[in-house]
Amino acid sequence: MTENKNNGLVVGVDVGGTFTDLFVLDEANGTARIVKVPSTRGEEARGFMNGVARVADSAAAIATIVHGTTVGTNALLERKVARTGIVTTRGFRDVLEMRRRDRPQTWGLRGAFLPVVPRDLRLEVDERVLADGTLHTAVDLDQVREQAQALLDAGCEAVCVFFINTYANPVNEQQAVAAVRAMWPNAHVTSAYEVLPEIREFERCSTATLNAALQPVVGSYLARLESDLRTQGFDGELLVVQSNGGVMSRQTASDLPVRTALSGPAAGVIACAAIARAAGFPDAITGDMGGTSFDVSLVAAGEATLAAQTAIEFGMVIRSPMIQIETIGAGGGSIASVDASGMLQVGPESAGSVPGPACYGRGNMRPTVTDANVLLGRIAADRPLGGGLLAALDAEKSREAIDTHVALPLGLDVHTAAEAILTVANARMAGAIRLVSIERGHDPRKFAYMPFGGGGALHVCAMMREVGVATGIVPRYPGVTSALGCVIADMRHDAVQTINRPLDDLDVADLQQRIATLAAACQQRLDSSGVRFDAVREVVALDMLYAGQTHTLPVTLPEGSGTTLTRKSVRTAFEAAYAAAFGRVLDGIAVRVMNLRYARIGVRPKFDLAVLAPEGAGSTAPLGTQRVFHQGRWHDAVRYARLDLPVAARIDGPAILEQADTTVWLEPGFHAEVDSFGNLLVRPS
Repeated sequence: MTENKNNGLVVGVDVGGTFTDLFVLDEANGTARIVKVPSTRGEEARGFMNGVARVADSAAAIATIVHGTTVGTNALLERKVARTGIVTTRGFRDVLEMRRRDRPQTWGLRGAFLPVVPRDLRLEVDERVLADGTLHTAVDLDQVREQAQALLDAGCEAVCVFFINTYANPVNEQQAVAAVRAMWPNAHVTSAYEVLPEIREFERCSTATLNAALQPVVGSYLARLESDLRTQGFDGELLVVQSNGGVMSRQTASDLPVRTALSGPAAGVIACAAIARAAGFPDAITGDMGGTSFDVSLVAAGEATLAAQTAIEFGMVIRSPMIQIETIGAGGGSIASVDASGMLQVGPESAGSVPGPACYGRGNMRPTVTDANVLLGRIAADRPLGGGLLAALDAEKSREAIDTHVALPLGLDVHTAAEAILTVANARMAGAIRLVSIERGHDPRKFAYMPFGGGGALHVCAMMREVGVATGIVPRYPGVTSALGCVIADMRHDAVQTINRPLDDLDVADLQQRIATLAAACQQRLDSSGVRFDAVREVVALDMLYAGQTHTLPVTLPEGSGTTLTRKSVRTAFEAAYAAAFGRVLDGIAVRVMNLRYARIGVRPKFDLAVLAPEGAGSTAPLGTQRVFHQGRWHDAVRYARLDLPVAARIDGPAILEQADTTVWLEPGFHAEVDSFGNLLVRPS
């Protein structure tokens, strides 16, 4: 995949809370395999290196490593970021804290928000640029240096320079950033203009500040990782997955770590989109069920859906293109409890990987979704847990936890209580699926459902029943889908620039020049990665709206139209997008162009997903039977080794299909067939 090392091993690595998953593609012989090792919480690099050590005798055999990392996301969620300061325009130190004057609970009377940067580390200087770009007051660089020194004296490791209206004219901020970088003892100086040159001050301040706070954390992690790899003989390229589903170089990830938020789940969606397209299902809903969360996304016409921004948690807004993912606390480790009103609740609190579900036998005595699946027979307790984490599960501890915390308080027998846990968890997950489909104008009955993650395939039939989906697609390796996505994803770099002009006054020649400038900057990033591409694509879009409106609509322009744009063609594209979104256009109302968005995509060499298909004749011989409690009674489910099943094999439920990275529970009334890519196509019988 690199210029000097074709036909080597390409390794995708996804570090999760419980396991570190690796997907290994051997370009020389066109084969693929998976590796799964326990994660080392707090020392993610160690779990990463343990997995790499199992890939090949020497790291020198690896051409490219693509990493989906949760280091940045976890640092934000746990507030374990670097001590960071802000230098800003006088009078605007509280932009980060005022946000959009929103609150954690819209209808609540109480709420709290603690900004990443406390007020005493948000310092002001004299400077001012007006909204039209006019330089009103030149920046006082002596004040800038004085305030930067004050932040250093206060123990700050990183700093963000954020001036008002720099999207219209960045001159003051550029001078200030140069002055700070000249005196700052490390490279952790973030310019808000460089990160997000876009209108809306809070979003720009929040995104740039979070980037600054993550630079020491993510940068040091990636540098340490690369150093360890080089020590082991690796001389290929280390790439990192972005939240937009593309990948970037290690250096770009260190400079812009805010773009790694939701990196792992994004890679999973990219893999699902590729698998679904190959299987003949361009429209699919994906559901990633891990140990802590359930992440849902929607793929339409073969492409993942992108959002302009997201919130990691309340008030922590990142405005950067990223795959739309809805997350709820409904993973295998989600804890079930009965609240004070006597209602059964599942999540969001999780037992995580340490101590883990009660059946792990590591000290947790409260029941989880995994405990319910074990007690009901859907997970065989005597099977080793993937990656060598545990030799077996303790079903008796699952029984005790469910009996004590759910069955007795609700007056139920223990198996009915366990099924109630799964019913609540399934209802919550189905609600998340409806959120990304029905509530956004999509009929889920027209989509396939693709579960992945370690726990998703246990609930595939339940999700199909709850939402009305006709086909479920269980990938060949559900537990390592995100690692597979790392290998599939293309290089991608996004850029944005505010225009903020009426369409009737738009200077088309100036717009074309802006597109060319952004294209050159993004191409430079691609060139610096050291990776070869089969092709280079671009995506050009404009954020537009009718005069008087607040929210913009993204309007994608036809590829290659940058040199042939006219005001008429732009308006035609806007009206087509508006009619598709809202069913009508507003005649006689002026249109405004707010932002130009540009993405340059380096298409990496692809492999045929048919390499995942079963080899040879395979076997449909059952491993035996297992008693499974389902809908109030016991069933004799037939057990199969899922990866041994040949292409075109049909399995009727009730059945349990086992593999190292997951278990598939096929309910009575459903059947599954193996397609030519090794996927299980699940349908009602």
